[in-house]
Amino acid sequence: MAFNPQQKYKPGLHSVAYVTTPNEESALKLSRKLIERKLAACVNIVPRVVSIYEWEGKIKEHHEILLVIKTRSARVDELCQFVRENHPYSVAEVVALSIENGNPAYLTWLSKAVPEGKH
Repeated sequence: MAFNPQQKYKPGLHSVAYVTTPNEESALKLSRKLIERKLAACVNIVPRVVSIYEWEGKIKEHHEILLVIKTRSARVDELCQFVRENHPYSVAEVVALSIENGNPAYLTWLSKAVPEGKH
């Protein structure tokens, strides 16, 4: 799929998924596996975010690592399942947001990096 500047982007074709992990080791391991399995084109690892949430009736505050994952929207369910099966938390955070627009050349690359169906 070559970049065509005349072609209009179809909103929602791609998504950004957010996943938090407890440490750098689990973040790197999960990120590499997502790329190897072609579930993601790119994963940005954002260190030391602070998460504040309620868990089992108590307010918790922890430093975590945030993964910003770029993928095809059609692969989000598969990505979620993979994260659940490979994440150290019993309830892994996986939240995906649809990409409405962006750099056409980058989005074309994303399409090439993540196949449409299961790989």
